[in-house]
Amino acid sequence: MHRPPVMEAHLESRDVAIPRLLAEHGSMVYSLGRRLCGNSQEADDLVQETFLAAYRHWDQFEGRSSPKTWLYTIAARACSRMHRLRAGQPQRMQSLEELLPFGEPSLGFVDHKSKTPLDVQIQAEGREQIQDAIVGLPIEFRMPLLLKDILGLPGKEVAEILDMKEATVKTRVHRARLRLRQALESVLPRKMVPPPEYSVQVCMDLLRLKQETLDLGKSTTPELDAMVCQRCETIFDTLDTTVNVCQEIGAGRMPNELRERILLHFRDSS
Repeated sequence: MHRPPVMEAHLESRDVAIPRLLAEHGSMVYSLGRRLCGNSQEADDLVQETFLAAYRHWDQFEGRSSPKTWLYTIAARACSRMHRLRAGQPQRMQSLEELLPFGEPSLGFVDHKSKTPLDVQIQAEGREQIQDAIVGLPIEFRMPLLLKDILGLPGKEVAEILDMKEATVKTRVHRARLRLRQALESVLPRKMVPPPEYSVQVCMDLLRLKQETLDLGKSTTPELDAMVCQRCETIFDTLDTTVNVCQEIGAGRMPNELRERILLHFRDSS
């Protein structure tokens, strides 16, 4: 499908532009809805609200951002409205001290080489724990994580969509990753590891470097490889697994019947 340059996209009619956005980004918006809402019915509602709002308000798109950024901004606002008054939403995010296993003699680990039925079961349970933990994140942490790690948007674009500083996006994504890593670790086998080789401050600096490396879509750097101890290596490996699961989650598809229902709304509104 031909995609016009960003500066020309706002010159298209809505009957051309919005169905194209649905084809290109509908599945990603659906994945966003599933992880935000926790069930398919509310995800359907979110997707319909997002694309119908985009269809109604296309004349307000001025081309100062990409159509994709504009679309996800609508989706993010719809998500916020859906969750603002929902009872039972979590209100607190754990501190770094609570999220990191300082002083624990054993750590959970992923055995990447073993493929026994038990290992496969543990990996499946870990994936479920991560998905449950995503739904349990406070919304102000969940949205940046979903946009960055599940939909794969750059931090700068996430900041534009959520109307916050890029540094704030980074901080919230990093904290959210640690919470998901903690959830994964809860179902993993554990092994004894040596005490930290560095001070708490150096360990925190290494963790920050690791997180920034993940932000760039990489797993490690020569600097990290040269410095990490066995304890850090075990923690970082489970952090890698956490991010990999998030990326796999983002690969879902929108149900065809939902797509057809939205297209029918477009035709009825023309």
